[in-house]
Amino acid sequence: MFKKDCYIERRNRLRKKIKSGLVLIPGNSEVPVNYPANTGHFRQDSNFLYFFGLNQPDYVGVLDVEADNDCIYGNDYSLDDIIWMGNVPSLREQAEQVGITSTYSLRELQLTIQNAVRQGRKIHFLPQYRAANKLFLQTLLGIDIAAQPDYVSRELLQAVVSLREIKSHEEVEEIEKACDIGYEMHTTAMRICREHLYERDIAGAIEGVALSKGAGVSFHSIVSQHGETLHNHNHAGKLENGRLLLIDAGAETVLNYCGDNTRTFPVSGKFSPLQRDVYSVVVEMIDRAMSLVKPGVTYKSVHLEAMKVLVDGLKAIGLMKGNTEDAVAGGAGALFMPHGLGHQMGLDVHDMEGLGEDNVGYDQTVERSDQFGLASLRMGKTLRPGHVITVEPGIYFIPALLDKWQGQKIHANFIQYDKVREMLGFGGIRIEDDVLITENGRRILGKKRIPYTAEQVETFMQR
Repeated sequence: MFKKDCYIERRNRLRKKIKSGLVLIPGNSEVPVNYPANTGHFRQDSNFLYFFGLNQPDYVGVLDVEADNDCIYGNDYSLDDIIWMGNVPSLREQAEQVGITSTYSLRELQLTIQNAVRQGRKIHFLPQYRAANKLFLQTLLGIDIAAQPDYVSRELLQAVVSLREIKSHEEVEEIEKACDIGYEMHTTAMRICREHLYERDIAGAIEGVALSKGAGVSFHSIVSQHGETLHNHNHAGKLENGRLLLIDAGAETVLNYCGDNTRTFPVSGKFSPLQRDVYSVVVEMIDRAMSLVKPGVTYKSVHLEAMKVLVDGLKAIGLMKGNTEDAVAGGAGALFMPHGLGHQMGLDVHDMEGLGEDNVGYDQTVERSDQFGLASLRMGKTLRPGHVITVEPGIYFIPALLDKWQGQKIHANFIQYDKVREMLGFGGIRIEDDVLITENGRRILGKKRIPYTAEQVETFMQR
């Protein structure tokens, strides 16, 4: 964890943004996989980590705004726990490491909440994404699960987003560590890739890198020759020369900060002429986006500029036609890139999206579009120094989407459907890097950038 002053400062900054009441931030519990004693990998709630720093299950943090007091509720290990899990410092000893001296058992939390309710005090809590914590709040506060979204504290939600989205120097260092591990993961994949291996062979190798150098992967790795399926978690395919392998994977540091990179490369180590043509368009898209990201620019505008590059590039290949500005304004390019250009990143690989994408990626000045494709842009608002975002353009040839659009003649004045249909089986291409918005521009995170141009990829794979 960071130094205790870091967590004290975070809680004090949060307290200044909340007028009154109690701030309730539950940590996570362990989750059984298929029977109670077989639990999955424990991942602490990121909001609890940010303000309370302790990476143990079944803890609850409470900030009393008026009393200027912070507490952690939890239970110390019993002898049975110690026999199976080993000894750990007491709750009080752990709490002192993050600057908290008030600790109580979970049994006493109910009394604290009941007293606050009797006094008419506001209980602030955030949206919950785990069933266990929704049930916990139902028991603790008497609010039915279905009604809990109506009681979420907008005041707390907005305060947390405003604090967490601007990364401190210490946080940037941690994210950069994750990106350095990501470099090792992706270059390992490029080195070992060859025909007749299975996608799971590559997935196992890169996830081993993540686990050996940090806390494991930041999300379930996408390793697929079917890159046109955006979140393809099936690793069953056998690698074949002539096909492209898309890998979207990242690492999480021991302090739970995340990285997220994507690279797409030929299984054979050599792009075909057509693969190189399409790949070069994606390279132009990420280069254009990188040239634009800086403070004061909306990320929505950067997305739209990247889409102009997509349309121009596909027109040159013969897959699109017509006026570029009109095609982008109408959303015609979404046939080939139905997702957004990127998202925020930090303690979550899609940072804070458990609080709601619109609450994190948009604000009063930039509203989310309802246009297909652009509606999937997770981060649209104005960039500020300290934001960490992903830049991840792509081009995909998705059979079901093509069938629908062609059948309904959607954007037929912009899309050369007969030519696009010839591309089925091509797969998909995505290139993704992680970027810190600085005072004057941006910086790609990681000591070394993973090879990304066609020439860099081929040269690296031929070593």
